[in-house]
Amino acid sequence: MFDYVRNNPRLVQIFLALITLPFAFWGVESYVRNIGAGADAASVGGSKISMQEFQRALREQQEKLRPMLGGRDPALLDSPELRRSVIEGLVNQRLLAVHAAKAKLLVSDDQLRQFIMSAPSLQEGGKFSPEKYEMLVAQQGLSKEGFEARVRQDIGAQQSVAAIADGALPGRTATDRWVAVQLEEREIGEALLRPEAYAAQVKLAPDAVKNFYEANRKQFEMPEQVRAEFLVLSQAKMASQYAPSDDDIKAYYDARADRFKTPEMRRASHILVLAKKDAAPAEDAAARAKAEGLLAQVKKNPADFAKIAQQNSQDTGSAAKGGDLDWFGRGMMVPAFEQAVFSLKEGETSGLVRSDYGYHIIKLTGIKPEHAKPLAEVKAEIADALKSENAAKKYAEVAESFSNTVYEQADSLKPAADKYKLPVQAYDGWIAKNGQATPPFNNPKLIAALFSEDAVKNRRNTEAIEVAPNTLVSARVVDYKPASVQPLEAVAPNIEKLLTRQEAAKLAVKDGGDKLAKLAKGEKADLVWGAPRVVARAYAPDLSPDAVRAVFSADVAHLPAYAGTEVPNGYALYRITQVKPYAAVAGAEPPRAKALRARYRQTVAEAEFGDWLATLRERYKVEINKAVLEAGAK
Repeated sequence: MFDYVRNNPRLVQIFLALITLPFAFWGVESYVRNIGAGADAASVGGSKISMQEFQRALREQQEKLRPMLGGRDPALLDSPELRRSVIEGLVNQRLLAVHAAKAKLLVSDDQLRQFIMSAPSLQEGGKFSPEKYEMLVAQQGLSKEGFEARVRQDIGAQQSVAAIADGALPGRTATDRWVAVQLEEREIGEALLRPEAYAAQVKLAPDAVKNFYEANRKQFEMPEQVRAEFLVLSQAKMASQYAPSDDDIKAYYDARADRFKTPEMRRASHILVLAKKDAAPAEDAAARAKAEGLLAQVKKNPADFAKIAQQNSQDTGSAAKGGDLDWFGRGMMVPAFEQAVFSLKEGETSGLVRSDYGYHIIKLTGIKPEHAKPLAEVKAEIADALKSENAAKKYAEVAESFSNTVYEQADSLKPAADKYKLPVQAYDGWIAKNGQATPPFNNPKLIAALFSEDAVKNRRNTEAIEVAPNTLVSARVVDYKPASVQPLEAVAPNIEKLLTRQEAAKLAVKDGGDKLAKLAKGEKADLVWGAPRVVARAYAPDLSPDAVRAVFSADVAHLPAYAGTEVPNGYALYRITQVKPYAAVAGAEPPRAKALRARYRQTVAEAEFGDWLATLRERYKVEINKAVLEAGAK
């Protein structure tokens, strides 16, 4: 099972992506309980998801989405829909973990080590990097034990997924038929009836514009708007303003010499005969005897170590590679194995080594001595670290004082600007309440403070608000426009254009339908057809989904055949002059057909996985705290 996960990463990714499918897929209401704001966020089969876990996951998702928001309403980042998506993802992940534990899908220490050491993000120069691993663990805010427990849980979940993936294979006949339907080609010509051609025929009622205005006044509301100036206190800016001296850099290097050393790494191959730590004496003796026999073969033919490992080692992860375990350092293997490896000379083979997994025969195939990076190589890295340390210290010293200054001297930003040598910046343009704005005014807390009564009426500074990690902003209103409704006179021309186009589009649709009816009867219609082009369901450039459905649902028993549909810019008619069924050629299937087969397989897999998750939700009791679905819930 573990090998399936390793060898089919793309399929596993597809399934794992599905764990964030909305609860609405099955019906969220039956899982929501009014547990109360102070309780856990959710419970899955008795396993609790804490409110802290939910808030952390929500923040992570908000940070991922923030760049995509493009200045749109920042309230979207704390909407009930986003909150529901986050808690549903956590519940689905926990469902997989709970099921893996119940099914006893255990991950051995060797499997965990191999998984971590083969992770692309932890490679440097094609080899596992202990430094990158330590950095990753530190970034997660976990101990190594905690991080590895989480990875072990994730692998178990992937093993659960792999079991479903094995069964999610559509039949060949069904796939062939679906691909053939998608790749059938039809040659079409298009005639487009645009609303502009019918605009002259439109006669609006005298009161049409006014009636539309009165019925849709909300469309013409202008929200409150302000112009603002602001100050930014940023740790990042402080870091860029500090340049450490060469003496500071050398002192840092000398004080942390061990940090810049690459520890000794060794490479080994092994042959494993499995024997549990608590195996019965007879079982242990049999395993030992088998291992001794293999050791005798190795001693007799040392050059055949890899071949003997391939044929006999019971470590499935390394046997196929001749027992090779790649490079590793101290602390990455079980104690008995590590002690043996680090006592060997390069090229030397051990005797039998007993670990909790069984009996090992180990061959040391490489040694990389400890290596200290020279100061010149790490100078830039140290300079960045010193800048960060200096900025963090300085920021911590002044952040509270900055907050106090803008609050206590709230009639102007100048005192704080002078005290901390910060420029007073003016925002370019008006800022609308609940509207679009660029940073830092895409932060909902800052916007709320800027439009507060104290800021608008009294023109006092806002409090210092953290708009990003280690970044404080205080703003002040310099001009204000209250909410208003644009007068009819100002918007009447636009309303008239809108209504004219709507009526013209109706005329285009009616005329298009009439012309299609004539064509179906074999009569002529006054149309100019575009150049013929070939389309298929799977690839139809410039055709809307409705147009594709119309073209491929048309009766083509007699050609030319005709189809028509409404399109965003009017009404489109299609003349079908040729039909070419798809015929697969053995051994020469085009890339598009292969991609469609993969898509069909994915669709079937998604359906199977969705049904399976729904079953798990029934098997393991799921309860969600209603408070986490409410925007602004804490």
